[in-house]
Amino acid sequence: MIFAQKINMGKRPTIDELYRIIRGLQAEMKALKAANKALKSEIVTLRDELAKYNTPKTSSNSSLPPSKDENRPIKNKSLREKTDRKVGGQKGHEGRTLELTGHPDKVIGHTPCFCEKCGNDITHVEVEFVGRRQVIDIPPVKHEVTEHRVYKRLCTCGHETVSGYPANVNTHVSYGSNVESLVGYLHSRQYIPFARMQEIFHDIFGLPVSEGGLHYLLDRLVGKASPAYDMIRQTVFKSKVIGSDETGTKVNGKKKWFWTWQNKIATLVSVSSNRGFDTIKEICGDKALNAILVHDCWKPHFQTPVAGHQLCTAHLLRELNYLEEKDKIEWPATFKDVLMKALNLKKRLTTVDYYQPNEERNQLENELSKLLEQSINKKCKETHTFQKRMVKYRDHVFTFLYHLKVPPDNNDSERAIRNVKVKQKVSGQFKSMGGANAFAVLRSITDTAIKNGQNVLGTLNIIANLKIQTD
Repeated sequence: MIFAQKINMGKRPTIDELYRIIRGLQAEMKALKAANKALKSEIVTLRDELAKYNTPKTSSNSSLPPSKDENRPIKNKSLREKTDRKVGGQKGHEGRTLELTGHPDKVIGHTPCFCEKCGNDITHVEVEFVGRRQVIDIPPVKHEVTEHRVYKRLCTCGHETVSGYPANVNTHVSYGSNVESLVGYLHSRQYIPFARMQEIFHDIFGLPVSEGGLHYLLDRLVGKASPAYDMIRQTVFKSKVIGSDETGTKVNGKKKWFWTWQNKIATLVSVSSNRGFDTIKEICGDKALNAILVHDCWKPHFQTPVAGHQLCTAHLLRELNYLEEKDKIEWPATFKDVLMKALNLKKRLTTVDYYQPNEERNQLENELSKLLEQSINKKCKETHTFQKRMVKYRDHVFTFLYHLKVPPDNNDSERAIRNVKVKQKVSGQFKSMGGANAFAVLRSITDTAIKNGQNVLGTLNIIANLKIQTD
């Protein structure tokens, strides 16, 4: 600018003025370069942010639950394969309907007294059976009060003997085992909040149980359930295949974690203040040394001292769906194809196939190795990161093809841990770690009873009738 002014005025600038102009232009250029670099960095960041909105994560392409979906995922993105079967009940499926019983509790006869045509009295005419219909209903529920009376007798020797109360009758007035087990059932199986549970007992059973009374009964049941909970723990960690998962929850406004370890016949649920290896070390320890652990890619699971690991293929497929949508390259689709072929092979393998060489299995191993060796454009950051993770955990992708009872996914663990989310959704947060632990214990027993085809309320009632001093 100064140089231009000098030229316009017909004056030549001095050397010092030219140096000053150059230094000014250099400073301005440096500032523009810095601004340009910052803007380029911001553009990259904004593009990455925009990409997330262009390819949003949903329950079909990530581990997000369906409740987090803003809109329902596209139907053709489901991991379920299409079949030729029609919608609805399949051929050969035994339907269920209400059937007449041969031993009704009450029979009411309906006989005509007058002719509907002429009005004559026909009460003296012998009746002929035409048909029957039955109505199934629940009679009014009324609570029952049992009074226990203690007596004494005087022996000829002069000693006075007094009889004692049953072990579970230890207060002046108390609620029985049926009420106690029903509280546990409504809490752990039906997720009923305490205020609504109080309403159920009042309106249906005529019992004015206070909210504090419900907490007392629940704690009493949990105390009796301790041996069963320990038995479940031992059953799970002694098995050859264990599934594990974890989820966050709120306890008195603070983030805590529920964990599960489960097998085909038992489910262990536990609550912890952390999501790290400390919880695994405390609960599992070295009790599962002979087990194959099925889980997602959460790092602490790999620190568990076990015989082997199996990555959840359902997690991998959802993640590959997302990468395919986002990066628009062939690699995720090819990886998905390899996984789907492995899942189909699992269905066809016989017991003998697991203990001898298998050509199709070897082919899949080769395809996977080639995929992991392929070069991926580093602009596709998330796909590149996924590939690096698969290289790291390469040996845990196809474990299910070498072990008969190892499943390819961790769906059973996800189902077990999902109950915590349902409880939180219905009842809100837990007020204390003690309350969260009570739910963990009773939910473990509930899930285990369901897996073994047992009546949940009946199982809890057996526990409630145990003669264990908890007061």
